[in-house]
Amino acid sequence: MKFRIFAVALLIGASLPGSAQAPAEHAAHPAHVMMTPDKVTWSACPPFLPTGALCATIQGDPSVPNALFTIRSKLPDGYVIAPHTHPQDEHLTILSGTFEIGLGEKFDAKALQPLPAGSYAMMAKSSPHFARARGETVLQVNAMGPLVFNYVNPADDPTKR
Repeated sequence: MKFRIFAVALLIGASLPGSAQAPAEHAAHPAHVMMTPDKVTWSACPPFLPTGALCATIQGDPSVPNALFTIRSKLPDGYVIAPHTHPQDEHLTILSGTFEIGLGEKFDAKALQPLPAGSYAMMAKSSPHFARARGETVLQVNAMGPLVFNYVNPADDPTKR
């Protein structure tokens, strides 16, 4: 009986004007996103990254807490990201070039693991890591916002220079 009352209430609620909304957990994704490479709009990356890279938001807003986002970064050859952590897991897909990632609190070129185009990496939240691009490299980042870089050595933070 309780199930029938719930189902009837759900059907009535769904038929009310203005009630055709996505469930709360999908509210940040009101529509499909489909984008071809020629429609990606590149601009300077946020100031917490070293200058020289370009970024593009594909989906969502990386500054919104607890909301999924997708961004792309285009890194020039030799681009280095100093050891840092993130408050959320970071999912990386290397689209072109080679992205080298190392684990630890100090940059160590010998510890870099090369990830060529087609590779995937998940960097666990709060886990210190560092990176370097070999050749022009494009990577896609998926994570929950906000996107934050906590540099292990505060002097490495470009916003503090």
